[in-house]
Amino acid sequence: MEESPSSQTPSPVEVTVPSSSQTPAPPSQDVHRVQVSGRTVVLVGTAHVSRESAELVRRVIGEFAPDRICVELDQQRFETLSQQRTWESLDLKAIIRQKRLSALLASLLLASYQKRVAAKLGVVPGLEMLEAIRLADQHRISLSLCDRDVRITMRRAWRSTPFLKKGLLISSVIYSIFDTSEVSEETLRNLRRQDVVSEILRELGQDVPNLKTVLIDERDAYLAKKIAEAEGQRVVAVVGAGHVEGIKRRLLDQEPVDLQELDRIPPVGAGWKWAGWSIPALILGSLALIGFQKGADAAWTNAQVWVLANGIPSAAGALLAAAHPLTILSAFLAAPLTSLTPLIGVGYVAAFVQAYVQPPVVREFQSVAEDIGNPRRWWSNRLLRILLAFLFSTIGSIIGTWIGGTAIVSNLF
Repeated sequence: MEESPSSQTPSPVEVTVPSSSQTPAPPSQDVHRVQVSGRTVVLVGTAHVSRESAELVRRVIGEFAPDRICVELDQQRFETLSQQRTWESLDLKAIIRQKRLSALLASLLLASYQKRVAAKLGVVPGLEMLEAIRLADQHRISLSLCDRDVRITMRRAWRSTPFLKKGLLISSVIYSIFDTSEVSEETLRNLRRQDVVSEILRELGQDVPNLKTVLIDERDAYLAKKIAEAEGQRVVAVVGAGHVEGIKRRLLDQEPVDLQELDRIPPVGAGWKWAGWSIPALILGSLALIGFQKGADAAWTNAQVWVLANGIPSAAGALLAAAHPLTILSAFLAAPLTSLTPLIGVGYVAAFVQAYVQPPVVREFQSVAEDIGNPRRWWSNRLLRILLAFLFSTIGSIIGTWIGGTAIVSNLF
């Protein structure tokens, strides 16, 4: 979505509206005015869980009277905020078919954290974006969505993170979600002034520089390009405080940005493809060699070892997730086969069957952001139980592949 609802000249909004010849002074240190090709762009740096930020957005729009409002949202997040759309609108089976369960889990974890912080601050997450959307609709100011699709951002971030750093990334996110320590009043005051998510990502970026590049630097460039391309002589851009300096610098320097390149999902490296097929090749080659050296009965016995070594741990993982009996059976039958191809994992098979036989109800979609922050609720929420079936059966398959592969290869000698 690029514009909404029209390009008409905006009517006056709240506070004092200057004439077109007036240029009001920036109302706070979080507001920056930039001249871009004869146009005026006002950057409003906000915290995504701050009531003060919403009030600042309302005041700046009222004083500046823009003919265009840009927001740090993509289409998906815009619909979630503006239409109060919640997780129940997800096409869960399509997500599983497209192998995007990991991205869904990351989204849920981030949403849970942001909601928990917002609850402590007594505000609605994204309140300042909601205020910008409301004013654009109320006063017929054209609206531009300027952020990159969050799904692309997450996939680029995961692909760019080195293998040894992926565990650090996951553990850091999980720790932040389940950290139950009390937040001091000083910390709460700082959270009200900061772009909380950007600050977290910057801290992660100190340990994983590639992650900061994708989540902060690339999005700075993307946002700056979209804001520069937005029509209008008087533009207000509402963005996280952590992005303001990067956007401002790029607008002033007029750096060239290739949006198509920033929207591209990096392909899986040749090394990973080779590694993915090397295990099946090793197992099948070993079974063939055992059959050649020791006969068909020996090959069949080792094939049974492979089936049981993969099937039992994967089924046990599904059982641990309290999955449906059909899901457990599917995990047992699928694991020996999916372990021989990198194209699909047993976790996706288990998740799809679980989603089919026990689909989540609307109430569970609505409460998932709260439930994911409480491990005791994971087994009572059907959506989270699908994710548990995905995770635990995958872990079981990894363990089974190691055990079965080691046993078969050792039988060669």
